[in-house]
Amino acid sequence: MYGHVNSVLADKGRQIYGIAPTATVREAVRLMNDNGVGALLVLIDDHPAGIFTERDVLRRVVDGGKDPRSIRVAEVMTTDLITVDPSTTVEQAMALMTKHRCRHLPVMEAGKVVGLISIGDLTRWVSIKQEGELRKLVDYITGRYPA
Repeated sequence: MYGHVNSVLADKGRQIYGIAPTATVREAVRLMNDNGVGALLVLIDDHPAGIFTERDVLRRVVDGGKDPRSIRVAEVMTTDLITVDPSTTVEQAMALMTKHRCRHLPVMEAGKVVGLISIGDLTRWVSIKQEGELRKLVDYITGRYPA
């Protein structure tokens, strides 16, 4: 009903912010803040080894009493990656996020990362689609359809 992940990526862009597992948490947080993102893919030779998120910072660093200047991303990243491919529907992606309680999904195609979507990206996409449908219904009811 709302299309596929590929359409969301085409709209928002395919920019991927990544970091090496050997980087410090402080470096990762600075990169996230500088780019206004809530997650970084942890990459080894352009292949995802995990994901580092705001939730990882809170749960494993702050609550764990660890020093972000000395702890490495590899020590606190999430390694169980849930991924989707570009043909996954928006509804399927949202269901996966709900089921696995995650906010970000790497998008993989032919073994390569081609994007990263967040629950915010999907919510925005659904909202835009619903707004368009609502506009069509109002136009139909008021006699302005088809234009």
